[in-house]
Amino acid sequence: MENSNSINKYRFLAVFLVLVGLAVGYFNYISQIDDTSPLWRPWHLGLDLAGGSHLIYQADIKSLSAEDVSPREVMSSLREVIERRVNVFGVSEPTVLAEQSGFGDEAEHRLIVELPGITDIDEALALIDRTPELEFKLENPDGLSLTPTEIEDGEALLDLSEEDLFIPVGLTGRLVKRAQVDFNAGGLGGPGVLVEFNREGAELLSEITAANIGQPLAIILDGELKSAPIIRDRIDNGQALITGDFTIDEAKALVRDLNLGALPVPITLLSTQTIGAALGETVFNQGVIAGLVGLAIVSIFMLLWYRLPGLLAVLALSFYIALMLALFKLIPVTLTAAGIAGFILSIGIAVDANILIFERLKEELADGKKLREAINDGFARAWPSIRDSNLSSIISAIILFWFGTSLIKGFALTFGLGVIVSMFTAIIVTRTLLLAISVEHKKPGIMFLFGSGFNPDAK
Repeated sequence: MENSNSINKYRFLAVFLVLVGLAVGYFNYISQIDDTSPLWRPWHLGLDLAGGSHLIYQADIKSLSAEDVSPREVMSSLREVIERRVNVFGVSEPTVLAEQSGFGDEAEHRLIVELPGITDIDEALALIDRTPELEFKLENPDGLSLTPTEIEDGEALLDLSEEDLFIPVGLTGRLVKRAQVDFNAGGLGGPGVLVEFNREGAELLSEITAANIGQPLAIILDGELKSAPIIRDRIDNGQALITGDFTIDEAKALVRDLNLGALPVPITLLSTQTIGAALGETVFNQGVIAGLVGLAIVSIFMLLWYRLPGLLAVLALSFYIALMLALFKLIPVTLTAAGIAGFILSIGIAVDANILIFERLKEELADGKKLREAINDGFARAWPSIRDSNLSSIISAIILFWFGTSLIKGFALTFGLGVIVSMFTAIIVTRTLLLAISVEHKKPGIMFLFGSGFNPDAK
C-alpha cells in the first residue's frame, strides 16, 4: 500500500511538471507573437543580432585624486551623461555600460555604448565625444521670466531652449575646487551642498552674487539643469552653500555632478563597429538553426542509447529549454551571439547530468536491485559528481561575468543560468519522471527499455 501511494505521488508530480512545462512553452509562444497580449515579452536582442553601432570609449581619470571623487562615481556620472546624449537621438533601448579592466593605478576605465538601429554614427560621435561641461548661469533678462519654483519644475522647461532661460556668466566647472555634502547646512536642517571655488572662481562668484541677490543661479551639467538655488547674499569667501529640500541621496547626486563637472575627465574613442540589420538577422537565424540541429542530434542519441530513460531525458530537456527561454524574457536577458552559444553549451551540460544518472542506474540494475531502488541509489551516487562539476562551471561563469567584457558577460550569464536550471531539471524533473513509471517486477521487456547501448544482455 505504501509503495502504491509513493508511485501515485510521483505520477501526480510528473503530470504536474508536464503541465507546467506546457504552460511555460505557451507563454514563450504567445509572448513573442501577440503584441496585444498582457504576456507580450519580445526577445531583447543584443547589437550583434539586432544591428546597430558599438562604441568603446576610454575615460582618462588617472590624474584624479581619490580625495576629489572616486573612480566609480566618475564613471557613474559619465555613464549618465553619455546616456542623456544618446537619448537625444531617440535611440530605442540604448545601452551604456561602465567597465574596469585591471586593478589599482593600472586600471583602465571604459564606457561601452551600444546604439541599436543606428548605423550612421558621425553625428552621434560628434555629440558623445565632448567632455561633460558644468556651467553656472543667470536667468536671461530678455527671455521668458520664470519663478524659482517653475525653474525647478522640469515641465516648465519643455519646448524651451537653454538660451531662452539662462545666460552664461563665465563661472564654469574648471573654477570649482570641490563639492561636498554639508549636514549642518547652516543650521537650516537637512543636508546641503557646500561648493568651494578656486581663487579666480571666488572673485567671480563674489561679483555675480553681489549684483544678483534674489535671483536664481542655475547649475547646468552637460545641458541639463541640476539645481537653481536662489542667491541670498554676497559670497566673498569662495564657499557657496546650497540648501533646499534635499534628501541625502539627492545631495550626494548633486555633489557627484558638481565634482565631475569640476574635473577634466576627457573620453577617447577606442573603437567603433557597425553591424547591419541584415547581418544581425543572419547571425540570429544561424544561431537558432545550430541550436535546433544540436538538440536533434542529442535527442536521437539519448533515444537510441538509453531508450526509455533517454525519452524521459528528452522531455526533461524540453522542460529545461522552455524554462530557460521564459527566464530570458522575464529577467530580461539581452541575447547576443555569445549568449546563444552559452545557452547551447548549457544544453550539453544538462544532458551530461542525465548520462551520469543513467550510467549509475545501469550499474545498480546489474547488481540485481529492483528498479525503483536502483533509480534512487543511482541518483544518490550520481549526485556528488553532478554537484561538483556544475559547481565548477558556475564558479567559472561568475569569474567570466565579473571580469569579462560586455561580450563575455553575455556568454557567462546565459551559461551560468543554464547550469543552475539544468541541475534542477536533472535532479527533480528526470528523477520524478523515472520514478513515475517505475515498477517492481523485472520483466524482459521492461529491462530492455531500461537498458542502454547495444548490450545484448539488456532484455
